[in-house]
Amino acid sequence: MKRLLAAGLALAVLAAPLAAPARAAEEIKQLNFGFISTESSANLAKSFEPLLKDLEKAIGIPVKPFFVGDYAGVIEGMRFKKVDVAWFGNKSAMEAVDRANGEVFVQTAKPDGSRGYYSLIVTNADRSDINGLKDVLDCSKGYNFGNGDPNSTSGYLVPGYYVFALNNVDPNKCYKRVVTSNHEGNLLAVANKQIDFATNNTENMTRLQMTRPDEAKKIKEVWRSPLIAADPLVWRKDLPADLKAKIYTFFMTYGRLGSPEEVARARDVLAKTSDGWGPFAASSDAQLIPIRQLELFKTKIKTQNDEKLSADEKAKKLKDIDAQLADLDAQAKKTPSM
Repeated sequence: MKRLLAAGLALAVLAAPLAAPARAAEEIKQLNFGFISTESSANLAKSFEPLLKDLEKAIGIPVKPFFVGDYAGVIEGMRFKKVDVAWFGNKSAMEAVDRANGEVFVQTAKPDGSRGYYSLIVTNADRSDINGLKDVLDCSKGYNFGNGDPNSTSGYLVPGYYVFALNNVDPNKCYKRVVTSNHEGNLLAVANKQIDFATNNTENMTRLQMTRPDEAKKIKEVWRSPLIAADPLVWRKDLPADLKAKIYTFFMTYGRLGSPEEVARARDVLAKTSDGWGPFAASSDAQLIPIRQLELFKTKIKTQNDEKLSADEKAKKLKDIDAQLADLDAQAKKTPSM
């Protein structure tokens, strides 16, 4: 059964049309795997090493992790062919697809099979003055706010739209100070009362509860977003088709097929990654449609409130945005994103 499914997956990838000419497999001597900087590189390297070793065995060439200090570095790494496959958030995946010849091919999932998570605003558990969105949006208090990486879905894009854009609040004007950090940095800054509140997500909160429970107890949630699609994995479109087939087969069978012992071991490896994954699910660029809609909604609100634009300029821009939103809506109806 395992051989039949693996062969079927491989044939499906090999038969798929490629958007760019593929290089010969023998030219690929090493696969560079990029990681978004949700926490320190040391922590990421430790938690993902067993998975990368198993991928290395499956595809027959070395797999090396690629770490940089921000999401943009991984996107640029893919753009300049220093990264072949990467774990992204939806926002950064969209940038990789648009700017770095990337393509979504699978989606992460939780051990229970769920394929989504939530963006959060969190504050210190001792704070009695910050308990909900109304308190977060009070610009009279001179709060210090911890924002996420500009290419982060849960740390920046989602709260940027649902918390700030929809309430017509500019964080840079509202708060005394806005600092930017990764998810781990923001959580620890909140726990240690270095900032008043910060963006985050349910996945990183769960990880903190496992790795630093004393710090996690110092944090409380004050806002939660609508469900966000689970993070995608993206590969470069110009990778050789036979290598893509091996990669795709590995991710789609890992933790699903094999002896009971092999499946149990693979699921344990996935569960111990920094985000606590389960077996992967098939996906495509269609997963990014809701993120594109969010970006356009934000642009629309900003355009509507732009007093520097003439009436004609504003009308033209809004018409263009509405046309793009309509096109995305049509795409979403034809191709479900999850």
